[in-house]
Amino acid sequence: MAEIVFDHVTKVFGDGTVAVDDLTLEVEDGSLMVLVGPSGCGKTTALRMVAGLERITEGQVRIGDRVVNDVAPKDRDIAMVFQNYALYPHLSVFENMAFGLRLRHLKKPDIKDRVERTARTLALYELLTRKPGQLSGGQRQRVAMGRAIVREPKAFLMDEPLSNLDAKLRVQMRSEISRLQRDVGVTTIYVTHDQVEAMTMGDRVAVLKHGVLQQLDAPSSLYRRPANLFVAGFIGSPAMNLVEATVARDGERLFVELGGNRLAVDGQAVQERPALHAYAGRRVILGIRPENLEDAEIGRGTPEDRRFATTVDLREDMGSEVLVHFTVAAPPVLTEDTKELAAALGEDVAELEAGARSRTTTLVARFDANTGAREGDRVQVAVDTRRLHFFDPDTGQSIWDEPARPDVAVTTAATARP
Repeated sequence: MAEIVFDHVTKVFGDGTVAVDDLTLEVEDGSLMVLVGPSGCGKTTALRMVAGLERITEGQVRIGDRVVNDVAPKDRDIAMVFQNYALYPHLSVFENMAFGLRLRHLKKPDIKDRVERTARTLALYELLTRKPGQLSGGQRQRVAMGRAIVREPKAFLMDEPLSNLDAKLRVQMRSEISRLQRDVGVTTIYVTHDQVEAMTMGDRVAVLKHGVLQQLDAPSSLYRRPANLFVAGFIGSPAMNLVEATVARDGERLFVELGGNRLAVDGQAVQERPALHAYAGRRVILGIRPENLEDAEIGRGTPEDRRFATTVDLREDMGSEVLVHFTVAAPPVLTEDTKELAAALGEDVAELEAGARSRTTTLVARFDANTGAREGDRVQVAVDTRRLHFFDPDTGQSIWDEPARPDVAVTTAATARP
């Protein structure tokens, strides 16, 4: 086992495209690091530089105590798992898993022992004589995992290994991969564009955009304290609601005003964000996660200054919860970040732009399954104002300890360890 370190790594392709820009991060020995971001953000390129499949333009990659910039891929002692399995269709499961060991000239008894031991761990022992074409997608992915595990490498590199599986199988396989990684204890870099995978699997998660590290943190910290607008909108499902608002002061209390509604910001939230006082009387970007909006009829006792009335536009009954869509008379956040987020999340950018013209924003709330709210109903929405998020409208930085400075880029990365 070994740690993997990116030390100011940059990759520029021949046409001038900067795929990875000054990336610095450390994947601790035995941990699982997830690289996540929209398509084209540089995560796969970063992985391929570790594997030796892409040359590094600047900086260093270290595996353990060795700089591997000029080390051939076969000599880096790493194993890769791809999204397309990359199995040999004419070989049995046993032969696929043993292939790399034979290339390393291990003795037959040792190969047999390693393959059978790994096959039992992966519930593949009864399938060792079958060919890949006789296996399900999940079984083929387990064979690909097994082929990597039997090599006992210093590190695993996984490039969107579950993207070809159906939704139910992806859930099952990501828990299996997490369990296996903990059991084997091998340093692992896992690349995905699926933020749910990132949040459920990673010890730490690195969020990338245009090759630049946005934030590196534990999953819970990314969710609770996103560094900027991009991370806030990318992490969470359904995505965080973002809307233009104004901070107001009344004595010692702070309020946030949007669409004719005035919400009291919880004192705890203000204490956690001392810089918010400097925004009194100023415009901000307000972020509210769907799970922090509830039917006030269910959350009885919510003070009037922490709820507002609206009309239900759409009800999506999910069984265990209900997603309620409604409109507020406040402008949506229309920046390059939010346009990119909308595209990455499969949303209609034109709809966002239309909202900007009409100065209305559609919000999504995650109501309790027992809500009686139906389309066309007038409802009271309770807001958990302890969980509000605030962003500087000029820089996109999250507002916490200091007022955001115009000279600080939105891509400032939080690299502190959890």
